[in-house]
Amino acid sequence: QVQLVESGGGLVQPGGSLRLSCAASGGRFSIYAMGWYRQAPGNQRELVASISSSGRSTNYQDFVKGRFTISRDNAKNTVYLQMNSLKPEDTAVYYCNAVPPFHRPETGYWGQGTQVTVSS
Repeated sequence: QVQLVESGGGLVQPGGSLRLSCAASGGRFSIYAMGWYRQAPGNQRELVASISSSGRSTNYQDFVKGRFTISRDNAKNTVYLQMNSLKPEDTAVYYCNAVPPFHRPETGYWGQGTQVTVSS
């Protein structure tokens, strides 16, 4: 069983930056595609960015392109989300997702989430 633990969330002013981390244990991290999702109050959970198991391929939703960067360190079993130029609408709980081969994100593993609040 894979355990995912997110960290790095907090309160930041508009225009500021945060770096989220997601540490994995209990599985073969290097074979999982990884994703960051977020859920704001009253909204459905939505994909923010994803990265392939090797790290060579990344994808971003339009609303974070140019501002967020996803990366991973397979030696440390950790995936990161660097968030720059944060906006109030980025406020949400951010979740880490690990997707085993031949699985969909919905059937993968999830962390408990970390709160990001962008406010002056």
